Amino acid sequence: MDLFDKVSGDIKAAMLARDKVRLETLRGIKKEFIEAKTAKGGDGSLSDEAALKILAKMAKQRRETAQIYDEQNRIDLRDNELAEAAVIEEYLPKQLTDEELTAELKKIIAQVGATSPAHIGKVMGVASKALSGRADGRAISAKAKELLNNA
Repeated sequence: MDLFDKVSGDIKAAMLARDKVRLETLRGIKKEFIEAKTAKGGDGSLSDEAALKILAKMAKQRRETAQIYDEQNRIDLRDNELAEAAVIEEYLPKQLTDEELTAELKKIIAQVGATSPAHIGKVMGVASKALSGRADGRAISAKAKELLNNA
């Protein structure tokens, strides 16, 4: 079962459970998936890889918005955004811990033969693809820079 079908099935379950936040979030996910499927130049299908990118973007948007609401002392709105982010993250692969990210990046650095911060582009090119969906791009970049500066 692909992600589109899973989300569609979960919408029905959320309706039956009368879970308003989950239902609204799942409908938003489905809307994004349909827009991606019908986008100009598309072939009318949506791969799970493309769906995961959409989900990661949506989760990141919710977390950033929650942070803004937190800074403005709008706790009610922040909590709603965090609840939506939690629903979206259920469909994403498990995120790497800091230790796992460090280990993966050390392997990638050795693989591409990077020895200084000047090689960050090589490392990021491979790491972005290899760790896509499992770690945030900013976290990958920061950890890669840290490791290359200490190399």
